[in-house]
Amino acid sequence: MSRLFAFALALLVPSAAPAQTPVEFVDTYAKAHDFSGTALVAKDGKVLVERSYGEANRAFHVPNGPRTKFWIASITKAFTAVLVLQLVDEGRLALDGKIADYLSDYAGDGARKVTIHQLLNHTSGLPNFDQVKDAETAIRSGLPNYQTPYTPEQLVAKFVSGALVAEPGKAFDYNNGDYVLLGRILERVSGKPYETLLRERILAPLKLADTGVLRQYEILPDLANTYFFRDDLKAMANALPVYPENWYASGAMYATPADVLAFSDALFGGKLVKPESLAAMTKPGLDDYGYGVWSFDMKAGDRTVHVVKRPGSIMGAQAQLLRVVEPDITVVLLANTTSADLDEFAAKIARHMIGRESVAPTSRESAAGTRR
Repeated sequence: MSRLFAFALALLVPSAAPAQTPVEFVDTYAKAHDFSGTALVAKDGKVLVERSYGEANRAFHVPNGPRTKFWIASITKAFTAVLVLQLVDEGRLALDGKIADYLSDYAGDGARKVTIHQLLNHTSGLPNFDQVKDAETAIRSGLPNYQTPYTPEQLVAKFVSGALVAEPGKAFDYNNGDYVLLGRILERVSGKPYETLLRERILAPLKLADTGVLRQYEILPDLANTYFFRDDLKAMANALPVYPENWYASGAMYATPADVLAFSDALFGGKLVKPESLAAMTKPGLDDYGYGVWSFDMKAGDRTVHVVKRPGSIMGAQAQLLRVVEPDITVVLLANTTSADLDEFAAKIARHMIGRESVAPTSRESAAGTRR
């Protein structure tokens, strides 16, 4: 009788639901949050998830796919930081070198005060490149820095040569202008355009055939259109007209998720910079920012793991590169709308991969997630 009772009880008590696979987890979140783009998840060098959602072109209903290229926005800064550190490794740049050491014609007050290190970690004290801080102002008044064609030299002269607003090294201020200056310094020291340097030193050696720099005039095959939600219209709309090349070394690049993963694997695999340079790049400074990336500890259930993260956002374009150092987990999210919160999405995927989901991000993670 006891066995019969136990069997009957087992029929009445539902068993625990099996844990979702990584694909199921990503699918569930993407569909619930209207994610439009491609999600790629890898562990220990093996791709476990590569899933695309939504449409690359809404007017013609062209779906996103694994070969769709996306504007990767400020993931560009990680590439730029690598180029700078490569020249540091070769003795052609010094982290404590000043702007004027490499741009003798630079007219700003920081010429002999601001270092390469301070440009890399956004403590330059230079006036912020982006004076338009919200979509409402951009819709009403435009984006002066990005809606007129400028050369890199003109960008520096017009927007990155003002008086210092803070003492260099003392305060973190996320500033695209810092990386615009780094792009010009790279060009001056190497004698080559930024795009050529990028291709020769990173893209060609790693065979990243689907990565490059966006140009307003170029019709790029398989590039996703971008859309953002307008509060005034209560609807999704086309991104504002801009010259994407004006983001230059701070945010002008496009890529596929597979290429972003290959870049991450090469960086953390020691193929791009020396170990001491990678350590400097990923050393948390003010605001947990290193060189072109945030670097911080994240709670995952009862574990604490170290994360290196590079988000990006320009109107409808959103991007996330999140690397859990140990265990080796990489999450790449590239999107062409503002529908989903990619900071949350990437963190949840990482926690799921680690095996324990936590209710809320840490304070450090929240701070990093708000920066672009």
